[in-house]
Amino acid sequence: MNPHDYCQDRAAKSGSSFYYSFMFLPPEQRQAITALYAFCREVDDVVDECHDISLAQTKLEWWRQEIGRTFSGTPTHPVGHALKDVMTHFNLPQEQLLEIIDGMAMDLTQTRYLDFKGLQLYCYRVASVVGLLSVEIFGYENRQTLKYAHDLGLALQLTNIIRDVGEDARRGRIYLPIEDLQRFGVPAKDILETHYSDAFHALMAFQAERAEHYYEQAFAQLPAVDRKAQRPGLVMAAIYRALLSEIAADGFKVLDRRTSLTPLRKVWLAGTTWFKG
Repeated sequence: MNPHDYCQDRAAKSGSSFYYSFMFLPPEQRQAITALYAFCREVDDVVDECHDISLAQTKLEWWRQEIGRTFSGTPTHPVGHALKDVMTHFNLPQEQLLEIIDGMAMDLTQTRYLDFKGLQLYCYRVASVVGLLSVEIFGYENRQTLKYAHDLGLALQLTNIIRDVGEDARRGRIYLPIEDLQRFGVPAKDILETHYSDAFHALMAFQAERAEHYYEQAFAQLPAVDRKAQRPGLVMAAIYRALLSEIAADGFKVLDRRTSLTPLRKVWLAGTTWFKG
């Protein structure tokens, strides 16, 4: 299996909405975004699947070194080889790839966030940076598009957090800011013990409104000249906003279930969004 086949396999097996967003891209761009996504999956899996913090930190450090080797032309991992290949055509800054690893590392040492400002740093590293790298692959003419990518990444990550509240709680993590829990009168114990209440519903409605704000802010910052090139991001937004609507319609029952869209609906949303431009 060559490096790009390895990355394609990683992407396809994930079932992620990310995969549907680049299914219509030309081969060279699709290969590049798939390599980037495979890298994100590799470092994310280190955190989610390794229960020994020290070992996970060692593995993330290995990936930092692998990125260094990739930029010096001597990668050892299939994903490193794939990234080295695509970097001959696309600008993927080393510091941004390392920042993604730093974001994943935050999950090993931080399980709560005092306020939204603190959460924003995490979202920036694990999502907005991915958006900024993706923009380099999709292409842009107006630098305003970078602001769009930043805010869209934040909106997508906030949607992820809303969807995964219960799943994350079972891993001992609560991403919802403590200041928000206190504002709505929802003790962390309720989330950890899967206790629904009117206060919890209000809290989650507020989180959804915040995510919607960043979707709208992102779209407002996307220049018309770059809209066609940035269709993969618009596909992601369409899928994730549909997911957010499903979660809200279900009454934010995210503590004991994980809402998802069917593959068929994702394909339909991807196709209609792509060809609408």
